Amino acid sequence: MNINIGIADDHQLFLKSLSLLVGGFSGFQIVAEAMNGQEMLNKLAQLQMLPDILLLDVNMPVMDGAATTAAVTRLYPTVKIVALSMKDNDATIIEMLQAGCCAYLLKDIHPAELEKALCEIHTTGIYTNDASNVNYRRLLLQSEQKQTLTDREKEFLSLACSDLTYKAIAVKMNVTERTIDGYREILFNKLNVQSRTGMVLEALRRQLITL
Repeated sequence: MNINIGIADDHQLFLKSLSLLVGGFSGFQIVAEAMNGQEMLNKLAQLQMLPDILLLDVNMPVMDGAATTAAVTRLYPTVKIVALSMKDNDATIIEMLQAGCCAYLLKDIHPAELEKALCEIHTTGIYTNDASNVNYRRLLLQSEQKQTLTDREKEFLSLACSDLTYKAIAVKMNVTERTIDGYREILFNKLNVQSRTGMVLEALRRQLITL
């Protein structure tokens, strides 16, 4: 039985080369090609048979990899999505995994390893790739843990978003100023910010507080 593959990448030469490569693997066929996420969504809507696996470039115009992944996951939950990128930084990996990707592959992957990865993803839904996949899942878990706030941290965050000074917040929470310094550093780390203003803006963006 053929494994149907869709590929979206805004670099036409890479798109065509990858299609030829993957289409040449035994049991694989390319059913959709696109140069951005929106174009791929349009093509998926017209297909009689969806791809088993969708390979998505992370950085694309019109609709990038994360937005496309989220849309495909919502509309076509049976499609397994694999991120393709030249980047291997934590933030990009986490973003794509959170959006719904089951694997994250670098574009310099060896063809034999790519074929192995696609077969494993089709069979199991994930790609172990020795320690790499474990590390990706660890990153995702750490990211989720960083976003979880305790009740006291939420209380501090709410007060920090007011016009109270840190000294006044300490009095309000009935703790020492040193404890408040600790809460501040924890929140800076969890929200990945470096200032009180940044903390407020990020808390609003994540809907942790409302004005």
